[in-house]
Amino acid sequence: MVKIGMIIGDRYEILEKIGTGGMSDVYKAKDHKLNRLVAVKVLKQEFSENANFVSKFRIEAQAAAGLMHPNIVNVYDVGEENGIYFIVMELVEGITLKKYIEKKARLSVKEAVSIAIQVSMGIEAAHNNHIIHRDIKPQNIIISKEGKVKVTDFGIAKAATSNTITSNVMGSVHYTSPEQARGGYSDEKSDIYSLGVTMFEMLTGRVPFNGETTVAIAIKHIQEEMPSPRDYISEIPNSVEQIVFKCCQKSPDRRYQSMGELIVDLKRSLMTPDEDFVKVIDPDEDGSTKMITDSDMERIKNRSKGRDSMEEAMHLRREADVKKSVKKQYVPKKYIAVEEEEEDEEDEEEEESYESEYEYYEDDDEDEEEEDDYDPKVERFTTALAVIAAILVGCVVLFLVGRALGLFDSDILKPDKETQEEPVEEEKEQVEMVEVVGKDIDDVKVTLLNLGLTPEIEYEESTEYDQGTVMKASVNPGTMVDEGTNVILTVSAGSEGVKVPNVVGMSEAEAAATLTKSGFVVNKTEDHDPYIKAGNIVTQTPQADSKAPAGTAVTIRISLGPEESKVRVPDIMGKDEQEAMAILVEAGLQMGVVSEVNHEDPALSGLVCYQSYSVGSYVEEGTLVDVSISVGPAQASYKFTDAISAPTPEEDPNYKSGTLVTVTLMADDGTQLLSTQTNSFPIQQQNIMGIKCNTGYILYQYVNVTDATTVTNEDGSVSTIEGTSEGKEIRRPVQFAAE
Repeated sequence: MVKIGMIIGDRYEILEKIGTGGMSDVYKAKDHKLNRLVAVKVLKQEFSENANFVSKFRIEAQAAAGLMHPNIVNVYDVGEENGIYFIVMELVEGITLKKYIEKKARLSVKEAVSIAIQVSMGIEAAHNNHIIHRDIKPQNIIISKEGKVKVTDFGIAKAATSNTITSNVMGSVHYTSPEQARGGYSDEKSDIYSLGVTMFEMLTGRVPFNGETTVAIAIKHIQEEMPSPRDYISEIPNSVEQIVFKCCQKSPDRRYQSMGELIVDLKRSLMTPDEDFVKVIDPDEDGSTKMITDSDMERIKNRSKGRDSMEEAMHLRREADVKKSVKKQYVPKKYIAVEEEEEDEEDEEEEESYESEYEYYEDDDEDEEEEDDYDPKVERFTTALAVIAAILVGCVVLFLVGRALGLFDSDILKPDKETQEEPVEEEKEQVEMVEVVGKDIDDVKVTLLNLGLTPEIEYEESTEYDQGTVMKASVNPGTMVDEGTNVILTVSAGSEGVKVPNVVGMSEAEAAATLTKSGFVVNKTEDHDPYIKAGNIVTQTPQADSKAPAGTAVTIRISLGPEESKVRVPDIMGKDEQEAMAILVEAGLQMGVVSEVNHEDPALSGLVCYQSYSVGSYVEEGTLVDVSISVGPAQASYKFTDAISAPTPEEDPNYKSGTLVTVTLMADDGTQLLSTQTNSFPIQQQNIMGIKCNTGYILYQYVNVTDATTVTNEDGSVSTIEGTSEGKEIRRPVQFAAE
């Protein structure tokens, strides 16, 4: 039972549960050895007790652990502890494609094709490693927060049998291929069918076949024609519709034969969406026997006697070979079974019966073709031509080998010494080699580096020297050598040193994980290599199979690929996010971090206003290009930092000091910034920030009161004039200062 806070595999601390499926639960965990967050998928208890399933689960999970690709949720580790079977995977923050489709109802054509390209690249990497997913569906495709598309659950689906598919079957049957629905054989082309159904759902927001039961849906996959996505969304281009149709052909031989073929058509559809370039090949029609007339045969024989006889005869022979190869491919030799062993045996017997029947027909046909097409002159000429070609190839190989060994470095092959300027070599300072034998390797490395020498370390087991002690050096003490000279140090690995694993040819992540698991520290260098794929390991020091103390640093040199294998950065300025992603994918790049910023040009609102690599520059294929999307011009803001004085005599000659006044500060956009009452001016200085317009006004509201007065009339009588009150409102314009 997995609990929060427990540590499994002596390194993975379970932090929280982040998902659950039909066969497993997924937890977020911390890898304390590499100090990173990971996802740990734990097999549910009911499946852990099934020995047959656990065996398949372990084998397929270990195979999936060898996959490293940007479009695959990479598997780091596989293990078992106290009956808990778990897989440690890359932690991807994001949502599944299924939820993404539900959120957006349906995807745009460009977005759907761009996602399909990335999914295809991930599946292609698996197929190249002979791993079939068998459960491609939107639920197993994750879109990260950075916009990367990753396929997950490699190996799990292949290990699953009919007794493992429980509540999850309803989700999978919508995407299953006809051959899987029949319970028959399935191969890489089954993944292509499932991806075609996934594309259908991305484009239309619905699955092509639905029904009340899983059996009803499976029968529709077997019997009913795939509906057209354009029946639901009319703006889907013709090429995209044809790609979906070709992926979802009932017969595997009529589908794309590899993910590479599908990727080519998907990329082409981004450039020319309305072009009719998708071709569905009928293998029955393509491999059918074609009759040749007597006149055609006579014409071929007559032409074979002329100057072009050799070329024509060889062409005829190639056609015969093609026919034979087509027939030989009629019955596939290799199947990958998905059912139990009893079903495998029945299918193998059926396969053998098909093969034996067809081989009998094939032998008869070959005899007839050989009788009709054999020409002794052509045979002799072809043999002579093959011998000459072999001699030429042999000469070229000998020359290349000899030149590599320096056998042809004669003056004849070199440019004239008098006309060639000899490079001027800089004289290097020399240093004296010191005594290092018997000293600790860490101290020796510091000493040699201070002298300007480069230490290279080799480990050997020794019972005479302690672990980590230098036993010998390639340069004797007291010898004068040039600065920068490599000094090979043979260091004791003790009597029980750790065997250094071979990581040459692995990907960087795989090599680092392998070395770390063996207890070594990883140092990395990079360099161009014309023969090793970019990202893979070219060399390692110490060498593979040598022994070294645990904790020793192993330096791996990572290939950057050939120097000329760079791609040109396209212009994505002014494009929306989805179109920019499609352009980058087409150019061999990937969308990096997408951020939102203000931009002064209103026309760029909602569009790309920044890309992290300048247009026309050259970068490594697969480089992440960060982009910024404009949210419109930044709005200027203003401030009011003045004191407010009383109404002036010019504004109101009748204003009396001490009158109660309501003072309101307003911006011209209608925003009230201040409202107060006072009978004492000036009001202390205000500090009001973030005003959205640069003008406003101060509104004074008060009542002017005059007292009652008495006056003496001409006749000596006294009369009283009553006091008055008058409401007053004064508006004083204000100019705000820019912040």
